[in-house]
Amino acid sequence: MKRVMIISGAGLSAESGIRTFRDHDGLWEEYDVMQVCSTQGWEDDRALVTQFYNARRKDLKDKIPNAAHQAFALLEQRYPGQIIHLTQNVDDLLERAGCKAVIHLHGTLRDLRCEECGHTWDIAYEAQNEHDACPVCESDRVRHNVVMFGESAPEYAKIYAAIAESDFFIAVGTSGQVIDIVPIAAEFDHSLIINPKREEHVTAFGSFEKRIDEYFEHFIQKGASASVDEMLGLIADHLG
Repeated sequence: MKRVMIISGAGLSAESGIRTFRDHDGLWEEYDVMQVCSTQGWEDDRALVTQFYNARRKDLKDKIPNAAHQAFALLEQRYPGQIIHLTQNVDDLLERAGCKAVIHLHGTLRDLRCEECGHTWDIAYEAQNEHDACPVCESDRVRHNVVMFGESAPEYAKIYAAIAESDFFIAVGTSGQVIDIVPIAAEFDHSLIINPKREEHVTAFGSFEKRIDEYFEHFIQKGASASVDEMLGLIADHLG
């Protein structure tokens, strides 16, 4: 069975008004990312980090899925069992659009996690407070369920499984600076990148001469929503 592997990033949800750190008016201007998104920052000031994620959760409540989120939900319905969608985003807009099988590589904003037993539970868009306790083990060592710099991302193992099971790779809304999508594209004969900008290929070893899109079979230089028709057409041609 043919399958499509998708990795989506912040650009997908930015069109719905969710701010990213890298935007010109993004969160870099208000926060030091290492203070609010790293294990060291969490150890140094749990109250600040909790406040940061409470604000992100509150902001998410009124956001609406865009055309690209809806297109991915349509793909799940149209090609059951043939779409493997891994997202770097921690919001719930894909689910709100109707997606049922999204793999969140970096965790989920709506959930809290117990540091003692690992249980996670949904608090919707409410704030975490000092009285929250794990509903399973009753520990008060409770935190956001978003992967921070300095800790492992257990769901990354599913990237390799998806590569082995798929024959068409799509990257949408990602600069490739968190997860390097170039070596993933190299595993596929058929690939597509969707991004309004031509991004440099940057790794821990520095920049490379080629742009990221040059490693892909197809490049749609548009935002995620504007690319929906072309993307659906390429997927339909591939899956039949």
